[in-house]
Amino acid sequence: MEQPIPALKLSGISKNFGAVSALTEIDLEVHPGEVVALVGDNGAGKSTLVKIMAGVHQPSSGDIAFEGQPVTLNGPSAALRLGIATVFQDLALCENLDVVANIFLGQELNPIALDETAMEVRAWTLLNELAARIPSVRDVVASLSGGQRQTVAIARSLLLDPKIIMLDEPTAALGVAQTAEVLNMIERVKARGIGVIMISHNMEDVRAVADRIVVLRLGRNNGVFLSTDSNEDLIGAITGASDNAVSRRAARRVEAPT
Repeated sequence: MEQPIPALKLSGISKNFGAVSALTEIDLEVHPGEVVALVGDNGAGKSTLVKIMAGVHQPSSGDIAFEGQPVTLNGPSAALRLGIATVFQDLALCENLDVVANIFLGQELNPIALDETAMEVRAWTLLNELAARIPSVRDVVASLSGGQRQTVAIARSLLLDPKIIMLDEPTAALGVAQTAEVLNMIERVKARGIGVIMISHNMEDVRAVADRIVVLRLGRNNGVFLSTDSNEDLIGAITGASDNAVSRRAARRVEAPT
């Protein structure tokens, strides 16, 4: 059976900062409607790889394909126009502005004379699609909980109908109920046919939503796992404790399921 074309595919991506090698020949692919978790210890290269996919950094070598076509992501705007949206861990929200203003920040409708009504309707539509629990789109962000702020950031990422959304530690510092809400939103984004890349240290959250789990270690691929794989194998790949047999077995699942 012919393999489906990935929404995003990285092949042999390397990144050097002077004499320091941050990434070495990384392969990664994400298909429409698939959640791929990117995991690894601090210093594994996750942040550098995300910044390359977001257009912040340029790879030193390797290829990037979007929907089967080679692309060059020469800046964050280029990545966004292409259909790659990123929600970084700091969320980049303006706490003194309301929900509508934050969702449309930099993408206002008719910026000379703002169409406030149309923006409010669109904001409510996006939030309803995520089953968001936000009392009013006119609430200022400073009054929202951590989970609600994450909701606003995810809604903003959906504004331009992306094909890929990257979420950097989306459940960090959230309580149990707020974490459940965010994980539910990820499932809803997936149901829209959007590919999701989730960067997380929380293996319980990863297993709850990820179709595949890609492990980076010391700037290299170190296995691809399913959420049903043993915790011992997964943690072993993250820490480097796995033997070569485990790594080879996991690596055979680098391709997404058909």
